[in-house]
Amino acid sequence: MFEKILIANRGEIACRVIKTARRMGIKTVAVYSEADANARHVRLADEAVLIGPAAARESYLVVERIIAAAKATGAQAIHPGYGFLSENEDFCEACEREGLVFIGPPVSAIRAMGSKSEAKKLMEGAGVPLTPGYHGDDQDPDFLHRQADAIGYPVLIKAAAGGGGKGMRLVEKGEDFIAALASCKREAASSFGDDHVLVEKYILRPRHIEIQVFGDTHGNVVYLFERDCSVQRRHQKVLEEAPAPRMTPERRAAMGKAAVEAAKAVGYVGAGTVEFIANQDGSFYFMEMNTRLQVEHPVTEMITGLDLVEWQLRVASGEPLPLAQEQLQIRGHALEARIYAEDPAKGFLPSTGKLVHLAPPAESLHVRVDTGVEECDEISPHYDPMIAKLIVWDVNRDRALARMLQALADYRVVGVANNIDFLSRLTACPAFANADLDTGLIEREKDYLFPQEAAVPAEVFFIAALAELLRESEFAGKHARRDSHPASPWHERDGWRLNATAQRVLLFRWQEQEAAVTVSYLPDAYRLSFNGRSVTARGELNPRGLLRVDLDGKRLDATVIAAAGRRHVFVQGHAWVLAAVDPLHHTGEGGGAEGGLVAPMPGKVIALAAAEGATVEKGAPLLILEAMKMEHTITAPAAGTIKAFRFSVGDQVGDGAELVEFEPAAA
Repeated sequence: MFEKILIANRGEIACRVIKTARRMGIKTVAVYSEADANARHVRLADEAVLIGPAAARESYLVVERIIAAAKATGAQAIHPGYGFLSENEDFCEACEREGLVFIGPPVSAIRAMGSKSEAKKLMEGAGVPLTPGYHGDDQDPDFLHRQADAIGYPVLIKAAAGGGGKGMRLVEKGEDFIAALASCKREAASSFGDDHVLVEKYILRPRHIEIQVFGDTHGNVVYLFERDCSVQRRHQKVLEEAPAPRMTPERRAAMGKAAVEAAKAVGYVGAGTVEFIANQDGSFYFMEMNTRLQVEHPVTEMITGLDLVEWQLRVASGEPLPLAQEQLQIRGHALEARIYAEDPAKGFLPSTGKLVHLAPPAESLHVRVDTGVEECDEISPHYDPMIAKLIVWDVNRDRALARMLQALADYRVVGVANNIDFLSRLTACPAFANADLDTGLIEREKDYLFPQEAAVPAEVFFIAALAELLRESEFAGKHARRDSHPASPWHERDGWRLNATAQRVLLFRWQEQEAAVTVSYLPDAYRLSFNGRSVTARGELNPRGLLRVDLDGKRLDATVIAAAGRRHVFVQGHAWVLAAVDPLHHTGEGGGAEGGLVAPMPGKVIALAAAEGATVEKGAPLLILEAMKMEHTITAPAAGTIKAFRFSVGDQVGDGAELVEFEPAAA
């Protein structure tokens, strides 16, 4: 077994590998960019080596620097994680050339499966069923357009070297094909350095089911059952589970056999995933093989009781697989939710910033949290905005769903927009709960998943006000204890008045709703009034914002975090962000360039979709911004005229930078 390994990755996967390596007594070396100097994976590893600037292409994607770091620290092997160089055949070859063990498949398997088009040809020869489509080398746009017309719409354009949902576009009618192809090729070139695409028939209401396979150097290959990854947004997985709902033993055996045949066809070694598109009737087609560990591998670990990273390390060191196929069993049901710094209400736009408050649910035999960040860490614009993977397990799917809902309700994130409330709605959605699954579920259930915002319940304003009063009282007490006259009445916050009842008003705002909570002081409580309702409020607030609330005898547990003029109220599974309004503070009018369109986050302008001076309709694309490895199209907010573009193609822009001077048409 290895004594020391280098992990050529970052974030939660690097932390995940470190955890297993430490348990096995293996020392670890982390690599990091300048942006990750204080990252969690750097703090956890035994050693860490700086490999370059923030941009991945200048650090995590530079083979020579990673190899040099491994040799300088005496690492015997390199674990590539997933993403970055994990499926890069040149990196695998460089490791072999320098006498380093690549903890993954042989270069021949990576090469065979690295191109989707070549992989499909190989699978066809192995008898694995394929989706109808064009998988050839001719990349002429007009030719590809004709192929799509012949296949019949809808079609899916996919980067041949792609993965993770990047470089993929759904085209529903012929007139949209050329624009979608150009966008897909740009994203593929940016993400993978290769704009080669293939075109396939889009299966209506498909399920995305993948089989975990494992091979060793002794010729053994097994499958560790399946995962259902059908719930996706922008072709990226959101919720995953194992085993797949409504999977019959016969279909599981057939898919497992096909996956093992696919792995054997390329002489596979290590952890890999064979992905299939499945029809509702149970028929399935090979989609691709990922020659690495998958983001969602924990659900397989939870239902099998195995550590797949340990298996990777043992196989890479030359040991045979620990178990044979007949020894593998499914126990219970597991779900994984990806906690992202993103705003679902704004098209899942990524969010950046400091994690001012981060409190995940407590881990147990039923709940697991894989994360690469801790409180006060930054979500950077340079990398994927994942905060954590939340994994739950129980004896059956219904109980696992209940576990997930409770764990999401217990998750607290302040400082960046996040998808926790959305994931709660998704888990509770009747279609998901009843296992009515396909890759279009989020779009199909959008009315349920993106409801109209309801008014804030009065209890939320009462809780925010109570937390404010308790925080003031605690602060006054601390100040009194430091004062030379701690018994001075000026330290009291009991509202005492000589000839009148003390009252004050606390103001909060949520969107356009403003709440004035009137406070009256009682001997051991507060009387809070808002919108015609009054309650007697008591509570205890701890330094982490945990609040035990009593409103007229009704007891609640809540969390209230004060951050940058806002009060983040978490109660009964929901999160509310209120602005604390200071009535004595006046802000001037304006604050932005009138008629301007601003960047929603830092990024790079990669295309101008219209010309200066052009008159456009509402919703027309104006420019395309690349941020966090994804394309974001800036559209016209109304019918009007493009007066000027403030940046050119290739320019980097900051968060909030004015991109377009736009003049709306006269009403």
